[in-house]
Amino acid sequence: MRRRIRLPAWTATLTWKAAVFITLMCCGLAALLGGLVHSAMTNQTIGAAREKALDRLDRITQAYEAGTRTPRGEGVDPKALPAELRAYASTGRRGTRVGELRNKRVMWAAGPADRDGVIAAAVDYSASEQTIADLDRAILGSSVLAIGGTLLIGAVGVTRITRRLHQTAQVARRISAGDLDARVDDAARARDEVAAVSDALDIMAASLQRKLEAERRFTADVAHELRTPLTGLNAAAELLPPGRPAELVRDRVQAMRALTEDLLEISRLDTRSERPELDSYDLAELAARTIRASGTDTRLTVLSSRVVETDHRRVERILGNLIANAHKHGAAPVTVTVDAATVTVTDAGPGFPDYLLTSGPQRFRTEGMNKGHGLGLTIAAGQARALSAALTFTNRPEGGAEATFTLTPPPPSPPPPHP
Repeated sequence: MRRRIRLPAWTATLTWKAAVFITLMCCGLAALLGGLVHSAMTNQTIGAAREKALDRLDRITQAYEAGTRTPRGEGVDPKALPAELRAYASTGRRGTRVGELRNKRVMWAAGPADRDGVIAAAVDYSASEQTIADLDRAILGSSVLAIGGTLLIGAVGVTRITRRLHQTAQVARRISAGDLDARVDDAARARDEVAAVSDALDIMAASLQRKLEAERRFTADVAHELRTPLTGLNAAAELLPPGRPAELVRDRVQAMRALTEDLLEISRLDTRSERPELDSYDLAELAARTIRASGTDTRLTVLSSRVVETDHRRVERILGNLIANAHKHGAAPVTVTVDAATVTVTDAGPGFPDYLLTSGPQRFRTEGMNKGHGLGLTIAAGQARALSAALTFTNRPEGGAEATFTLTPPPPSPPPPHP
């Protein structure tokens, strides 16, 4: 099979395509106009040379008929006359043809003469050829200048458009990353199609921001309103006589209280108002303490440990949610591996769903028969953002889910000013 030629990635850009299109159109237009001008001027120049040659032929013929001596190289049957024109004139007709006379380019004119001969005359044609050559050079030079100027102007115009499109795409990516305050604000500068797209993106972002803020306020308000009745319900459940019904009531109340606290935590994370309280901690010790607090059969593997500057409460919250998710939705064995500033939580279950690998954790969304609210991983991702840490989710080739949590070192503090 024939291999397809793979062009570089930059050839797919709008600027390159516009440049190629403008160049081809300019070259085509220049070739068309140049061809028309060349044809018209060449026909005019050749026509003038032919008229001069035929006029000289008339004078040579009159001189010949009057018995006057004709110029050297002209007259009856000259040796330099082109054979095609000689044969044409022998048929009794007059014609012209470009040829040479004494190493010069001339326009020959020939006609019939007495005794089956031909009579011919020649005029200088080198000036006409030079005129046509100068015209061709002028056409070529002006075409190059016109193509270069048009391409430069077109490239500037297309670059302005592509720059605005890149800005719109960058703002769209910022909005997708959670920066709902990002706006293009391009409509004030121009009123073209790019401005219409930018304006539509700004309107969509503003509408999305209003809806998300309303959802967050509703979630926070509902969670706050539920805390008071749940506290009373929990106190009332403690007064129930021992038995299976009391255990069920207390269990459900605890589940509702945990859900309410998760909703409040998500609301605080959405506002991005929390600031971590940094201190020095051994990451392996934090992982071991989280495993002990989870009360699960989780294996800890320490490849190397590091003292990190972090908020231990948030780290323990992240690792606790990852471990709980692995036991709830995965399968044993669940392993926590500490390697320097990276902690990896793996299990032997079916792995993360496709939507989570593509778009990340989403609240109140689970796959298949999995029970849960999708808040554990959402909180873990939010806490990781608060710590400026990286949290990624993948599926292992041998099967099972893998969550990787990496603490990035804090930026170096500026040096103290010199006294």
